[in-house]
Amino acid sequence: MTKKLDTSRRRFMAGTAAIAATGAMQITIPATSFAQAGYPARPITLVVMYSAGGGTDTIMRKLAEEMAKAQGWKINVINKPGAVGGVATQFVSAAKSDGYTLLGGANYNRFVRVLGHAEFVPWEDWVPMKAANALASWSVRKDSPFQNFDDVIKAAKEKPGSVTISTSGTGGVWHELALIVANLAGVELKYVPYKGGKPATLAGLQGETDIAGGGVHEHIELIRAGELRNLCQTSADDIVLDDGTTLPSIATILPESRKILPVGATYNFMVRRDLPPEVMQMLADGFRSAAGSDEFKALMKSKFFQLDIKVGEEADREGALMETVTVDIFNRFQEQIGAEVKTAEELGLPSPENFDSWWPPEGYKPPPIT
Repeated sequence: MTKKLDTSRRRFMAGTAAIAATGAMQITIPATSFAQAGYPARPITLVVMYSAGGGTDTIMRKLAEEMAKAQGWKINVINKPGAVGGVATQFVSAAKSDGYTLLGGANYNRFVRVLGHAEFVPWEDWVPMKAANALASWSVRKDSPFQNFDDVIKAAKEKPGSVTISTSGTGGVWHELALIVANLAGVELKYVPYKGGKPATLAGLQGETDIAGGGVHEHIELIRAGELRNLCQTSADDIVLDDGTTLPSIATILPESRKILPVGATYNFMVRRDLPPEVMQMLADGFRSAAGSDEFKALMKSKFFQLDIKVGEEADREGALMETVTVDIFNRFQEQIGAEVKTAEELGLPSPENFDSWWPPEGYKPPPIT
């Protein structure tokens, strides 16, 4: 059932020497004795699959900082956006599986296989370690004619496809959630892809699109500054800021959405499944220390992220379930995805309603993490 990583992808890019390319951020903490365990004997590189400044980048850089601090490691962080994570994934796949090139991911990397960007099984060929969730947000610039969500619905119904919304990439999580919200509202929007949440937010702020799609964490400072006005977010309840500004839950506008809330993005530190078990264990220990640190928790609170640590089979199961849901949604809205998508049958997945009886699939083995 599992399609193993194609070793030819090791030639996808020039090699691990390119990892230290210009633009990398190095987190340097005075190292403890690397020789005690033999790993890491040199700096680790964390490759983030979306642009700098977005939610994935924010989370991964903070995790890298806290891991370096707790473990006495040196970690470089670089960004390789594109193909909803496919570019970064291929880059890490092409590197030697020794624990020195890791993937800073989101949403269990569940989009790349569905869209045909890769053949690996995210929850079998990789080990995801989940740190947090994020809520989706629709916001508009302060001079927008759309004062609330109902204004968007009215305009979209009058001229289907005329209202534009930015996304973090075709087939990405903010695209997926925008499709779900628009479907619940009974409207058709025009989806404009960007390479990450920050560029998508700036597109709405600068008037390139009518609506800035993205996450609450990506919009919140601009909302506080009065530059963006929130139309809806995907918590089960309204969010009220200290100054009294309300970020309305989509449930207060579309009550039928309550059954799927809260919903949003997930953030996953990911390592190759074929790593030496002792290295994988060290990385898992470092991840737990980082995600559980007071500094990481403070970031979660300030940006309206939701701390949700999952490692091992629990993370694999959630990743497989989310991929199953994505396959179902993308096949129902294929004309709006604008690309060919794989079916559940092609990917060896069940329907969402049959997932509980299907998991774990035949041949599945949990990662060797205690």
